[in-house]
Amino acid sequence: MIEIKKVSLSYVKGKKVIDKMSLKVENGTVFGFIGPNGAGKTTTIEMITGILNIDEGDILLDKKSIKKDPIAAKKQFGFVPDVPDAFEKLTGLEYLNFIADVYEVPTRKRLDLVKELSEEFGIMGDLKNRIQTYSHGMKQKLLIISVLLHNPRNWILDEPMTGLDPKAAFHLKTLMRQHADKGNTVFFSTHVLEVAEKICDKIAVIDKGKIIFVGTCEELKEQAKSSESLEESFLKIIEGKDEDEQ
Repeated sequence: MIEIKKVSLSYVKGKKVIDKMSLKVENGTVFGFIGPNGAGKTTTIEMITGILNIDEGDILLDKKSIKKDPIAAKKQFGFVPDVPDAFEKLTGLEYLNFIADVYEVPTRKRLDLVKELSEEFGIMGDLKNRIQTYSHGMKQKLLIISVLLHNPRNWILDEPMTGLDPKAAFHLKTLMRQHADKGNTVFFSTHVLEVAEKICDKIAVIDKGKIIFVGTCEELKEQAKSSESLEESFLKIIEGKDEDEQ
């Protein structure tokens, strides 16, 4: 479970980029986080994961505070960033072993998982190559595998489909659904609203640092008074908010 409690963040004093945000992501849920560019999606994820320090409020991961007990909180999640940066001088296999060492994954278990997951994501033959030779999509696959190795209860994924080929994207969506169905949490941002509509139990819409909607895709359509796609409903909600502020 992920709980965001009245969190605020300012890059410049007096100008909040995240303003008193509150959000709860329940166990057993695939939760989509959507919004326009610059809305605060990645900033929120970086606060959840402890990359950015919170000015006000708190964030709990399975009741562990990222602010007061960051080490314990960070053990509760696996994170795939929007830019798949890794230690590029390492080979893919060296990187996966490094992550497995950090999370104390037993040798036999890691060997089996590395083989299984790298074959499923189509990079088995590339693991002995340095990461600097990988394409963006291959790096994305490597980081996803590194998260799955230690099987955290909470998956936090920032634009995880970017750069993935159709087969890998389909496989990841299947794994996300399976993970949530086991009583775990998947929280991911995306610009691909068709993906959110197909796999999310709930979504939140963020705009200008504030949550403006939380609920199911059908509830968003009802609020937008639209029987069409999630994309059309999303645009109506965003445009309606902008008109209200004028």
